[in-house]
Amino acid sequence: MSTELENAVVVITGASSGIGQATAEAFARRGSRLVLAARNGEALDKVVRNCERLGGEAISVVTDVTDPVAVKRLAEKANALGQIDVWISNVGLGAVGRFEETPIEAHEQVIRANLIGHMNDAHAVLPIFLKQGRGVFINMISLGGFAAAPFATAYSASKFALRGFSEALRAELADKPHIHICDIYPSFVDTPGLKHGANYIGREVTAPPPVLDARRVAEAIVRVAKSPRATTTVGFVTTAARLAHLLAPNLAARMLSRFMTMYFKGAPRVAESDGNLYRPSADAAHIDGGLRSPHRTSLPFLLAVAALAAIAVGATIDARHPRRRRKSTSRSLHWLS
Repeated sequence: MSTELENAVVVITGASSGIGQATAEAFARRGSRLVLAARNGEALDKVVRNCERLGGEAISVVTDVTDPVAVKRLAEKANALGQIDVWISNVGLGAVGRFEETPIEAHEQVIRANLIGHMNDAHAVLPIFLKQGRGVFINMISLGGFAAAPFATAYSASKFALRGFSEALRAELADKPHIHICDIYPSFVDTPGLKHGANYIGREVTAPPPVLDARRVAEAIVRVAKSPRATTTVGFVTTAARLAHLLAPNLAARMLSRFMTMYFKGAPRVAESDGNLYRPSADAAHIDGGLRSPHRTSLPFLLAVAALAAIAVGATIDARHPRRRRKSTSRSLHWLS
């Protein structure tokens, strides 16, 4: 199935900044009719004006996706335009900190937004898709759907769960060939999200290079909306992490934990904050987070990614040779202990 994007009705949640805003502008350039949702109405109005300047039609609907009633209202307003062709479930929150030092309420809110919010989206639009006999639902999941994220345990739990939710939903709808459940898995993206997120570790949080331009992710979403496919990864880091997790999940997570521990020890101190967990960010309506730089490299991180891939391949070889496995595993873990 190919979806014509000109005049298509496209709903985007989490549209007030970052990937959501970039995606709204990408669809506006194709002449789509956009229904943009987020908690920050002022920021949404700015994004609406940007989209209109780019040639699209757009309306804003202030919506908290953790409220199923509000999401149902969003779906009804979008459907009043005649149909809903594409729904992009893009809301994502994060809380960085050691698990036991992060308030349990913060963990709950991350799960509520990143998992239950996406389920609310699907539950609101699927009856419409089923009545229409067609539609594309796109879940923004991220690298975190394949690789555990130490110091962001609730985020990690939500993304693993979201991947499982999508897979189960695809199976239920297997006999509906024109209704598509699609997942997007970008690696680290340059958005304001890290700055907006909750911080309970008291250290500056950033993303290691290579960092993707959010507009590249938006173009991937547009391609999936036009020609649906179940799984789309964006960035080679996601591919490497996916392979490493498939073949050596515990070792991969432990390596990432060691890398992050070393980073936090040297990172500048910042005030702890709930960030945008319970209220919208004040400085939304920005796509970029200032994380990309042509002069900024991270050799240790790139080496770690290469090591993950090498260890994963080694794990496959060692599985066929038990005597070699004990020796190689011991050597691999020695520097992590």
